[in-house]
Amino acid sequence: MARAYIGLGGNLGNPEKRLAEAIEALLSSNGISFRAVSSLYQTDPIDSSGPDYLNAVLEVECTLTPQHLLNLLLEVERGLGRVRPSGVHNAPRTVDLDLLIFDDVTCDTDTLILPHPRLTQRAFVLYPLLEINPNIRIERLGKLHKYLAKVQNQRIKLIKTSNQWLGDRKWLK
Repeated sequence: MARAYIGLGGNLGNPEKRLAEAIEALLSSNGISFRAVSSLYQTDPIDSSGPDYLNAVLEVECTLTPQHLLNLLLEVERGLGRVRPSGVHNAPRTVDLDLLIFDDVTCDTDTLILPHPRLTQRAFVLYPLLEINPNIRIERLGKLHKYLAKVQNQRIKLIKTSNQWLGDRKWLK
């Protein structure tokens, strides 16, 4: 089984509810099992507008290929009302699911780049990712904690632990 990390975010509607629904949808899919989920963080939009974002990171094990997992993420986004306006980059959204890391896989195709190309530039990815795996190391990037200094000016606030925002879901135990 491969280990994958998925970035979760949203800033429209009820993002806390949508992110929980996204996790439920992913974990109800064949070939995906729960490993860990971070706390919920509030952050400023980056290269975007609208209200603050809520963000988290989910760690899963799966039997899918990276492309199949990405396709599933896109399907879940659509199912939860994600709209991608034509010609608008980083538009506000109800839910955003990004495949950040998939084992030690590196790829650069028209549809998928692994590891995620802005992974080391975003506090909303690094803090929750390091919360669930403090010693994570990526080939060619090294240990991710060394990138925290580069994102220290990005506002990020832990607003709820995973137990507080996800409650008593059986897979969280």
